[in-house]
Amino acid sequence: MDADALRAQQAPLKQQYQDDPASARIVMTARGAIHTAAPACTVNTDLGSLVAGLHPAAGGDGSQACSGDMMLQALVACSGVTFSAVAIAMGIPINSASVTARGEMDFRGTLGVDRHVAVGMTSVELEFQIDSSAEDAKLSKLVELTERYCVVLQTLAKPAQLVSRWKR
Repeated sequence: MDADALRAQQAPLKQQYQDDPASARIVMTARGAIHTAAPACTVNTDLGSLVAGLHPAAGGDGSQACSGDMMLQALVACSGVTFSAVAIAMGIPINSASVTARGEMDFRGTLGVDRHVAVGMTSVELEFQIDSSAEDAKLSKLVELTERYCVVLQTLAKPAQLVSRWKR
Protein backbone atom coordinates (compact mmCIF):
# COMPACT_ATOMS: atom_id res chain seq x y z
CA MET A 1 0.00 0.00 0.00
CA ASP A 2 1.22 3.51 -0.70
CA ALA A 3 0.38 6.82 0.98
CA ASP A 4 -2.28 7.73 -1.59
CA ALA A 5 -4.08 4.40 -1.17
CA LEU A 6 -3.99 4.72 2.64
CA ARG A 7 -5.32 8.28 2.50
CA ALA A 8 -8.08 7.20 0.10
CA GLN A 9 -9.04 4.35 2.41
CA GLN A 10 -9.16 6.59 5.49
CA ALA A 11 -10.57 9.76 3.91
CA PRO A 12 -14.27 8.78 4.12
CA LEU A 13 -13.85 7.83 7.78
CA LYS A 14 -12.05 11.07 8.64
CA GLN A 15 -14.78 13.06 6.86
CA GLN A 16 -17.52 11.12 8.64
CA TYR A 17 -15.87 11.73 12.02
CA GLN A 18 -15.52 15.45 11.27
CA ASP A 19 -19.15 15.70 10.17
CA ASP A 20 -20.48 13.50 12.97
CA PRO A 21 -18.02 13.32 15.89
CA ALA A 22 -20.30 10.95 17.82
CA SER A 23 -19.87 8.31 15.10
CA ALA A 24 -16.16 8.06 15.96
CA ARG A 25 -16.94 6.80 19.46
CA ILE A 26 -16.89 3.02 19.30
CA VAL A 27 -17.29 0.65 22.24
CA MET A 28 -14.96 -2.33 21.92
CA THR A 29 -15.72 -5.45 23.94
CA ALA A 30 -13.75 -8.49 24.99
CA ARG A 31 -15.42 -11.46 26.68
CA GLY A 32 -14.13 -14.46 28.51
CA ALA A 33 -15.51 -17.56 30.17
CA ILE A 34 -13.92 -18.02 33.57
CA HIS A 35 -12.88 -21.56 34.43
CA THR A 36 -13.84 -22.56 37.95
CA ALA A 37 -11.90 -25.81 38.29
CA ALA A 38 -8.51 -24.22 37.56
CA PRO A 39 -7.23 -20.64 37.33
CA ALA A 40 -7.91 -19.95 33.65
CA CYS A 41 -10.15 -17.95 31.35
CA THR A 42 -11.13 -18.64 27.76
CA VAL A 43 -11.06 -15.40 25.79
CA ASN A 44 -13.28 -15.42 22.72
CA THR A 45 -12.54 -13.32 19.65
CA ASP A 46 -13.88 -13.13 16.12
CA LEU A 47 -10.73 -15.01 15.06
CA GLY A 48 -11.03 -17.83 17.58
CA SER A 49 -10.49 -18.43 21.26
CA LEU A 50 -7.49 -18.47 23.54
CA VAL A 51 -7.11 -19.93 27.01
CA ALA A 52 -5.26 -17.67 29.43
CA GLY A 53 -3.79 -19.00 32.63
CA LEU A 54 -1.14 -18.39 35.22
CA HIS A 55 2.40 -17.44 34.23
CA PRO A 56 4.96 -20.05 35.37
CA ALA A 57 6.28 -17.48 37.88
CA ALA A 58 2.79 -17.53 39.47
CA GLY A 59 2.34 -21.30 39.44
CA GLY A 60 1.27 -21.97 35.86
CA ASP A 61 2.80 -24.69 33.72
CA GLY A 62 3.39 -22.45 30.69
CA SER A 63 0.84 -24.21 28.49
CA GLN A 64 -1.63 -21.30 28.57
CA ALA A 65 -1.28 -17.69 27.53
CA CYS A 66 -0.29 -15.27 30.28
CA SER A 67 -2.32 -12.06 30.37
CA GLY A 68 0.85 -10.02 31.02
CA ASP A 69 2.39 -11.48 27.88
CA MET A 70 -0.88 -10.80 26.05
CA MET A 71 -0.73 -7.15 27.13
CA LEU A 72 2.80 -6.86 25.75
CA GLN A 73 1.68 -8.65 22.58
CA ALA A 74 -1.18 -6.15 22.20
CA LEU A 75 1.35 -3.32 22.57
CA VAL A 76 3.59 -4.92 19.92
CA ALA A 77 0.65 -5.47 17.56
CA CYS A 78 -0.76 -1.97 17.96
CA SER A 79 2.57 -0.18 17.72
CA GLY A 80 3.60 -2.35 14.76
CA VAL A 81 0.41 -1.59 12.81
CA THR A 82 0.64 2.09 13.73
CA PHE A 83 4.33 2.21 12.73
CA SER A 84 3.48 0.66 9.36
CA ALA A 85 0.58 3.06 8.70
CA VAL A 86 2.63 6.12 9.70
CA ALA A 87 5.60 4.99 7.57
CA ILE A 88 3.27 4.57 4.59
CA ALA A 89 1.63 7.96 5.20
CA MET A 90 5.03 9.66 5.50
CA GLY A 91 6.40 7.87 2.43
CA ILE A 92 9.33 6.46 4.40
CA PRO A 93 10.91 3.44 2.71
CA ILE A 94 11.23 0.55 5.17
CA ASN A 95 13.20 -2.53 4.11
CA SER A 96 12.27 -4.36 7.28
CA ALA A 97 11.24 -3.51 10.81
CA SER A 98 10.40 -5.27 14.04
CA VAL A 99 9.18 -4.19 17.43
CA THR A 100 9.84 -5.76 20.81
CA ALA A 101 8.09 -5.00 24.10
CA ARG A 102 9.63 -5.94 27.43
CA GLY A 103 7.86 -5.63 30.75
CA GLU A 104 9.35 -6.04 34.19
CA MET A 105 7.24 -7.48 36.97
CA ASP A 106 7.92 -8.63 40.52
CA PHE A 107 5.64 -11.61 41.15
CA ARG A 108 5.76 -11.10 44.92
CA GLY A 109 3.07 -8.43 44.39
CA THR A 110 0.52 -10.53 42.52
CA LEU A 111 1.12 -13.54 44.78
CA GLY A 112 0.57 -11.46 47.92
CA VAL A 113 4.04 -12.27 49.29
CA ASP A 114 4.85 -8.62 50.01
CA ARG A 115 2.13 -5.96 50.23
CA HIS A 116 4.69 -3.24 49.47
CA VAL A 117 5.51 -4.68 46.05
CA ALA A 118 3.42 -3.36 43.15
CA VAL A 119 0.98 -5.70 41.45
CA GLY A 120 1.63 -5.58 37.72
CA MET A 121 4.40 -4.38 35.51
CA THR A 122 6.55 -1.63 36.91
CA SER A 123 8.28 -0.80 33.63
CA VAL A 124 7.62 -1.40 29.96
CA GLU A 125 10.14 -0.84 27.19
CA LEU A 126 9.32 -0.69 23.50
CA GLU A 127 12.12 -1.06 20.96
CA PHE A 128 11.92 -0.69 17.20
CA GLN A 129 14.55 -2.29 14.97
CA ILE A 130 14.44 -0.48 11.62
CA ASP A 131 16.24 -1.15 8.35
CA SER A 132 15.67 1.89 6.17
CA SER A 133 17.55 4.25 3.90
CA ALA A 134 15.67 7.18 5.47
CA GLU A 135 17.50 9.82 7.51
CA ASP A 136 17.64 9.38 11.28
CA ALA A 137 15.49 12.50 11.77
CA LYS A 138 12.68 10.97 9.69
CA LEU A 139 12.92 7.67 11.57
CA SER A 140 12.81 9.53 14.90
CA LYS A 141 9.69 11.37 13.73
CA LEU A 142 8.19 8.05 12.60
CA VAL A 143 8.67 6.52 16.05
CA GLU A 144 7.42 9.71 17.75
CA LEU A 145 4.20 9.63 15.70
CA THR A 146 3.84 5.89 16.26
CA GLU A 147 3.95 6.53 20.01
CA ARG A 148 1.45 9.38 19.65
CA TYR A 149 -1.13 7.38 17.69
CA CYS A 150 -0.73 3.87 19.16
CA VAL A 151 -3.92 3.17 21.12
CA VAL A 152 -2.41 0.58 23.46
CA LEU A 153 0.71 2.64 24.17
CA GLN A 154 -1.35 5.74 24.94
CA THR A 155 -3.74 3.75 27.14
CA LEU A 156 -0.79 2.42 29.15
CA ALA A 157 0.85 5.85 29.32
CA LYS A 158 -2.37 7.67 30.31
CA PRO A 159 -4.63 5.07 31.87
CA ALA A 160 -8.30 5.14 31.00
CA GLN A 161 -10.93 5.44 33.70
CA LEU A 162 -11.55 1.89 34.88
CA VAL A 163 -14.74 0.68 36.51
CA SER A 164 -15.14 -2.85 37.79
CA ARG A 165 -18.49 -4.27 38.88
CA TRP A 166 -20.32 -7.51 39.27
CA LYS A 167 -23.86 -8.72 38.74
CA ARG A 168 -25.85 -11.93 38.93
